[in-house]
Amino acid sequence: MSDATEQRDGYAIVDPDQVEDFYAGTDVPGEFRRLTEALGCTQLAVTLIRVPAHSDFEQGTGHFHDEIEELYLITRGTLTMRLGDEVRAVSAPAAVRVAPHTPRSHRNERDEPVTMWAISRRQGNRDATKLDDFWEASPQARQTRA
Repeated sequence: MSDATEQRDGYAIVDPDQVEDFYAGTDVPGEFRRLTEALGCTQLAVTLIRVPAHSDFEQGTGHFHDEIEELYLITRGTLTMRLGDEVRAVSAPAAVRVAPHTPRSHRNERDEPVTMWAISRRQGNRDATKLDDFWEASPQARQTRA
C-alpha cells in the first residue's frame, strides 16, 4: 500500500494518480487506472479513464458484457459514445448506465480532455467480449500517443 492509499477499518482513500496506468508504456493515448484492488473493493469494480482531446484509443472497436451492468460517470469534457446502434455526445456532468449485452465504445472528438469513471459489480471472471470493427475509427482523432 503506497502513501497515496489509506485503508482503515470500514473505508479506503486512494489517489488515482498513484494507481498503475495500464496504458503507460504503450502507444494507446489516455489513461486506464483500475482502482478496485487499491480501494480493497469486494463488491465494486472502479476504473478511472482519461481520454485526451481528439483521441480514439479503442480505434473503432467496442465491447459488451454478458452479465455486468456498467455505470459511466463523465466528470469532465464531452465523450462521443456508441451505445448499441446509437451514437451520442455526452457532456459532463453525466451518468450513463449500460445494460449487459449492449455493445458500447467511446472516443473524444473534442478539444477538451475527458475524465470518466467506470463502475460495475465486481466479478471474479472477465465477461467482456471485444467487438472488432464496431464503428469506423475516427479520422479526426489520433489513434496513438502524441
